Amino acid sequence: GSGKTTTCGKLARYILSQGKHPVVVACDLQRPAAVDQLSIVAEQVQVPCFAIEGEKNPVRVARKSLSWAADNERDVVIIDTAGRLHVDEEMMKQAEEIANTVQPHQIYLVSDAMTGQDAVNSAKEFNDRLELDGVILTKFDSDARGGAALSVKAVTGKPIKFIGVGEKLDALEEFHPDRMAGRILGMGDVVTLVEKAQRQFDTEQAQKLQAKMAKGSLTLDDFLGQMQQMKQMGSMKDILKLLPGMGSQLKDMQMDDGEIDHMEAVINSMTGTERAKPDTVDASRRRRIARGSGTEPSDVSGLIKNFNMASGMMKQMAGMGMRDRMNFAQQMGQMDLFGAGPRFKVKQRSKRLTKKQRGKRRKKRKR
Repeated sequence: GSGKTTTCGKLARYILSQGKHPVVVACDLQRPAAVDQLSIVAEQVQVPCFAIEGEKNPVRVARKSLSWAADNERDVVIIDTAGRLHVDEEMMKQAEEIANTVQPHQIYLVSDAMTGQDAVNSAKEFNDRLELDGVILTKFDSDARGGAALSVKAVTGKPIKFIGVGEKLDALEEFHPDRMAGRILGMGDVVTLVEKAQRQFDTEQAQKLQAKMAKGSLTLDDFLGQMQQMKQMGSMKDILKLLPGMGSQLKDMQMDDGEIDHMEAVINSMTGTERAKPDTVDASRRRRIARGSGTEPSDVSGLIKNFNMASGMMKQMAGMGMRDRMNFAQQMGQMDLFGAGPRFKVKQRSKRLTKKQRGKRRKKRKR
């Protein structure tokens, strides 16, 4: 239940992003469907999964995986061993035997940060038997679970290498104590924010966008592209949490990431001309766009209004230095501009009234 198998997939995805060629190995033969789960996760992150159908001995699987990796040009082997809620002597021996057979460069304990003292006890026992190189804490909430991180480090003397910060397969971060302290104290984590942005945004494309921002010539296509890339970085709250001073503001903000999907639907329902020149969208076009996107005409108007406001702000930010931009973004958050504007509502379709029916309705109102 600690998310060990999923973490193998997250780690494989992380290593893949570093230019390596990993393979995950299914050595958890105790838990029903564990091999299938790892295979599915591996497929999602687009790495191979090595398993031997019908094999009951995980040590044999681990040993054979090394020669398979060498033959298939895989330079990192991630072995998923059997998990355990509490220390189990038989399984500990099994883990020791696998380690002695493959001689791994790194041994990580995957531990649920929410289990508190149990995580600390398990980490100590594993370290005594296997000589851990580090710990991966899953379900990590920096606001409430910082104590588990400190305790694991104190008891084992081994560093926390990674933290799982969500369910998605890209929700694995390197653990940096100084950055985490900043988040806990509400000081943000600008370095992590910049690293996330660098992974998602193309440098050349960003420079072109910068030039358009300075000229005030952004289009809704640009706006849509930015939203889609922002979604890849995580939820809006997760992103804003990394800005200095925003931690205390977030609890009062009403943000629904589903609204971004509605905004995408509105923009995708526009013609190329309308996306390039939103001011051409009149009442008739608003109704057509609303029908196509399943929203209300007022939502279309609100999107265009917010886009024009954002364009003006971006033009203003284009001439600022990095520090001024961060201060400006913080001010926007405190003004609740991120949560301002109309909330998107899915339009409830109703049967269109005939001319005769509309006449009858008007007569009833006059009475």
